[in-house]
This record gives sequence, structure tokens and C-alpha cells, in this order.
Amino acid sequence: MRKLSEKIQGIPPSATIEITDKARRMKKEGIDVISLSIGEPDFDTPGHITEACINALNEGKTHYESSRGIPELCSAISDKLNSENRVFTTPDNIIVSCGAKDTIYEGVQACINPGDEVLILDPSWVSYDPIVMLADGKPVHHPLDDVHFQLKDDVLEKITPKTRMLIFNTPSNPAGSVLNQDSLNLIKDICEDNDIIALADEIYEKLIYEKEHISVASLGDMHERTITVNGFSKAYAMTGWRIGYASAPDEIIKPMTKIQQHTISHPTTFAMWGAVAALRGDQSCVENMRQEFDNRRKYITGALSDMGMRTAPAEGAFYAYVYTGGNDIEVAARWLDEAHVAATPGTAFNTPGWIRLSYAAGTDRLREAMRRISELPE
Repeated sequence: MRKLSEKIQGIPPSATIEITDKARRMKKEGIDVISLSIGEPDFDTPGHITEACINALNEGKTHYESSRGIPELCSAISDKLNSENRVFTTPDNIIVSCGAKDTIYEGVQACINPGDEVLILDPSWVSYDPIVMLADGKPVHHPLDDVHFQLKDDVLEKITPKTRMLIFNTPSNPAGSVLNQDSLNLIKDICEDNDIIALADEIYEKLIYEKEHISVASLGDMHERTITVNGFSKAYAMTGWRIGYASAPDEIIKPMTKIQQHTISHPTTFAMWGAVAALRGDQSCVENMRQEFDNRRKYITGALSDMGMRTAPAEGAFYAYVYTGGNDIEVAARWLDEAHVAATPGTAFNTPGWIRLSYAAGTDRLREAMRRISELPE
């Protein structure tokens, strides 16, 4: 067998996709599996967004565009960040990529040299580690407290002269928690005092129920050292469109653009016109989805509590993070094999002992899933 890239061989596959694929195989075998394992809204993309994309196709907007994205979308993103997030930015500081994951990849590649340490706050999304490893960086993990899921001063023990970047996600995938002002101020102080770049993954910012979203780039001078990552997948049910974006200072946007020029060239042109309509159009569709998710959140956290299960603060996103008190991989396997409910073990998110349940599913299916889990023998 040919000797292939050892680096790629050492990168773990996506745990969330693996579990979803197993659930799909079971469904093909005729098994009624309720999949609560993948982070995808179960709503259709709002009609005015789809219509804008179709119009762009009909108007012949099917050719190459600027590597950073069409000017109309960069302007819409800049306006959104300035007005909603209080993040000082201009269209020249925006890059549009093929989803938030691609944007994170480009940001890390643009900033990290071999051996640089990247501090990642846990629980953390499954792709952060592999993305850092692909840049020959070293992932270093630090846990949020496991009750309120906020950052404490003990994080300072993880900072070294090699720490180059700090990656965090708020609202959190998988925990559903939202970092508060104190946690974000601590991140700000750490980054400013140690000349560290913050990569703030804010993809779930529109799905918050009990707190206010605060962008770390809005604090002090953090816009000068922050890559603010966002996209359209979660808020607008546009997962398959693959449109994400970042705002960052010139010194970071320029190498990110260079990476994009030599990889994807730019996101799909007509899809970007749909994204313009998403930002410039009526936002009631976002609020309607948020309210439905909130109803499901209240139901599933209540049902889990009735079963005696502890959950993380479900303040945002669409996840219930459940503490199992045991081997999460074995528990998740049992739920899938015996109850036919697919969930993701917390080990995948660097927090063993927890399980992530997505409530991006109809209420009837959620009720059936809770019934099945509750009836499993002790």
C-alpha cells in the first residue's frame, strides 16, 4: 500500500457524522430511529431566501466573483456586525467562505505556525482539534466549569509563551450554554495581556433564550485581535448552502483571502445572493424558528429532569447536554441499539460523561424519544 499523509492519517473522523451515518444505515434496514445526533435545523430555508437564489440563477449570476465574496454580501455582513454586534468592521474586513467550518479552517491556517499552541475551551466542537492539527498546531484544552459552563481564572495556568490563539464557541455546541460578561472579559484580558488571537465561533448567536449574546470583538480593542466567525446554517436553516463568514483585522483577512484564492476560489455565486436576502430581508422567520426551538427546549429539559438527569444550562443553540454519570460512549450506544435514539457522546466534545441531544426535531419525535429512553431498564 502506498505511503500516504501521516498527518491526515492522524486526524480523527467526525464523531457526529459517524453516528448520524450509523443511524441512517439502521433506518435503511427498516428500524425506526429517532436521530437527535446532528446539528441541523429541521426547517426549510425561508422562501424569500430561496427565491433570491433562484432569481440570481435566472439572471445569469453563475460566474466567478471576488475571492472574499460578492461586495453586496460583504457590505450586508459588515452592516449587520456593526449594528447588531457592535463590532467595528468594514466590508474590506469581511471574508465569505463555504460555511463557518471552512472559515475557521482558513483563520487557523492564516495564524498558526508549527508548534504554536491553541487554547480550546471545553466542551468544544468536534472539528476544532483536527483543524488545529491540520495547521501543525498543538491543541491545548481547558474545561469550563461543569455547572454554569463559564470560564474561571484557572485558565491562566494554561497560557504559555507558545499560546497563539484561543478558540471558543458561544452559544455552545454541544452544551447550549452562553458565555456571560465575566467570562468574555476574562478572555479579553487574557488575549490583550498575552498578545493572543481570539477565534470566536458565534454561529448560534440568533438562537438564545435566556441571555444576551455579546461578541468579544465588541469589547475594548478586541476587534483588532479577534476573528469573529458566523454563518447562515443555523439561524436561517441554510446548512446545505455552505455560506459562512468572518470579520477580522487586515493582517488576518489578507492571508485568509490568499488561502481561499488557492482552494475554493470563492463560495457559490448564486448562493451568496440568497445570503444577501437573508440578512437584508424580513427577520421574522428567524424569530419564528427561535420560538419553536424554545418550546422544544423547555419540553426536553423538563422531560430529562423528570427522569432525574442533570443538564447543562440550555440557554442557546438547540442542544440538551445531559450528564450520564457513567461511560457516555456505552450509554449512547445503548440508547441507539436498544431505544433506537441516536445521540452524540460527550467524549467527542472532550467532556466524557455527557451526551448531546439535539432538539432540532419535531415535538412528537422528541416526546417519543424521551419515552423510549425513560423505559430503558436500569
